[in-house]
Amino acid sequence: MTVLVLVCCSAAIAQISPGPLARAHQGLSGGTNCTKCHEVSTKAPSFRCLECHKEIAAELRENRGLHATYPRSGPEGAACVKCHSDHNGENFQMIHWDPTPSGFDHTKTGYALNGKHVGVSCRACHTAQHMSASARAVLTSKDLGHTWMGLSPSCGTCHEDKHQGRFGQECAKCHSTVDWKSASVSKEGFDHAKTRFPLTGEHRYVLCKSCHTAGADGQPRYAGLPFANCSDCHRVDPHKGAFKQGCDSCHNTTTWKKSTFSVTFDHSTTHFPLLGKHLQVGCVECHANGDFKAPVAHELCADCHKPDPHDGQFAKRGDGGKCESCHTVDGWSPSKFSAADHAKTGFPLTFPHAEVKCASCHIPTGKQTKFKIKYSLCVDCHRDEHEGQFAAAPWNNRCEKCHNGATFKVTSFTLGMHQKSSFPLDGGHIAVPCLECHKPMGGTKVVPYHFSQLSCTSCHEDVHHGQFAERMKGKDATGRLLGCKACHSTKEWKDLTKFNHDATSFPLMGSHRAVACADCHRPPNLELTMRHVDFTKTSAQCGDCHENPHADQFGERKDKCEGCHNSNKWKPSLFNHEVTGFPLKGGHEDVACSACHTLKRVINGSEVLLYKPTPKNCDACHGASIPKAKGAIALLQHEEMFMPKVCYFGVL
Repeated sequence: MTVLVLVCCSAAIAQISPGPLARAHQGLSGGTNCTKCHEVSTKAPSFRCLECHKEIAAELRENRGLHATYPRSGPEGAACVKCHSDHNGENFQMIHWDPTPSGFDHTKTGYALNGKHVGVSCRACHTAQHMSASARAVLTSKDLGHTWMGLSPSCGTCHEDKHQGRFGQECAKCHSTVDWKSASVSKEGFDHAKTRFPLTGEHRYVLCKSCHTAGADGQPRYAGLPFANCSDCHRVDPHKGAFKQGCDSCHNTTTWKKSTFSVTFDHSTTHFPLLGKHLQVGCVECHANGDFKAPVAHELCADCHKPDPHDGQFAKRGDGGKCESCHTVDGWSPSKFSAADHAKTGFPLTFPHAEVKCASCHIPTGKQTKFKIKYSLCVDCHRDEHEGQFAAAPWNNRCEKCHNGATFKVTSFTLGMHQKSSFPLDGGHIAVPCLECHKPMGGTKVVPYHFSQLSCTSCHEDVHHGQFAERMKGKDATGRLLGCKACHSTKEWKDLTKFNHDATSFPLMGSHRAVACADCHRPPNLELTMRHVDFTKTSAQCGDCHENPHADQFGERKDKCEGCHNSNKWKPSLFNHEVTGFPLKGGHEDVACSACHTLKRVINGSEVLLYKPTPKNCDACHGASIPKAKGAIALLQHEEMFMPKVCYFGVL
């Protein structure tokens, strides 16, 4: 019985304690504390998490915060354990960040971070100092330095109320997270129009602190400010008491400079009627310090317009550089200075300069604008497109030697002028467009007209890849490198009359002189041109070009065709029969080879005439019925009688 009780107790403990609790729940360890977290029920398991975590329960009741965004279906507490499971060991992390605390989407809490809040560290806001007393009461069992709970979304949670409650707690009515100092004035924010001093004109752009200055307590004053008269804020009288009426009799808040006084006062009754742009000038621009009684000099433009905006560039003119010579009161620009006036200067405007805007040459730089400019060379105004290639003699950057004023793109540099250069054009070069040779190279946009070398490879690719480098290093009568001209001419690339094959290790003789180049120097990959031919690898052995018709009958002689043949003709053979075991004597000397060498055999699919073995006995060629004569004469007579088709002097 005792054993049975122990077994049952052990089984029960194993069921209710699936594993050790996490460090945060260590105080609940032990079988007697299970019901503090779990309800005893035979139904679906339920959990009592919210009885301890009251701060989260409060958020769920008010439907706010991060936890209120998660589904809460099922028994009580079932949603909690989906993210915060326990019984996984003391060191198990029950709080999971996805992806990380720094990458957390704060909008899920119901409070989106924007404006200046973006980038603020989490713990700058989530601290114990920012928690209200009511929040602290709920979080009594928490380490307030490590919790993310207990904050209110109101501005006053983190920020000091500079207005000390005078405008309520809703800071967002006037301020935003983008810029605290720029308080909005709109129906959503603070509307100054609802006060006794609506902001109009330029007053709308004045900073609040400019009017709402600090009071005795050192804080901005928002009540009790005087504003009945302009002088309540604008204490300095620019007119020094010259006008006894109020400011608003001549001015309004739209602009101080434009006064209604100019409408009522007729300036034409003075010595200086206001015309043109002068009508728009504020009174104090001329009447300094608002003193309308002091006389104002106005005989010359320079009396008011100082300093000279042209810095004395026209002082040497006959009129002393008077402004009215080029300008009117209707506007400083455009100037009255015309092309006809420009023709009287040292640089008359001709096409296309006559259509160029003044500002293109006289670049506007305010008072530093230059009207006396250097103009002797085109490059004084225009960028040197050739980057100094023609700066030296004989050109000296005189663009007009090749271009005219009509267009820069059309050059007057002729073929005749090119013939006087260091590279006269001849042959096919005469028909080549300029841009084929003179084009940007090396990643730059500058077109080259002077080349460091004038060899063929400056423009043409060396299709032979250096095979003839030594030959190309030769020089012509003028001392220039031959380059490709060692073999080719500018008349046509295929013109190879300068190439002498006799200067190579394989002089062309006999029938070889009529063979096409490609028949020996064979293009790779069945190409139709000789662009990629390796001339250095062409063999001089007969067998590498010619088929061996003798099927290697002659052993070592198979690659020495010249022992029997030459390049003039393949036939007749030069073979010396004396070196064989059957020297040709007498009538045999003029017998055709084919009369004796008749044996043929198919070798490797081709019929080959065999020279070895050839029988040497007389009866092999003349038959067995040869009479026995006593002498050569009788033998000849006998042969003429009985063998009329065969003769030692040839075939009849």
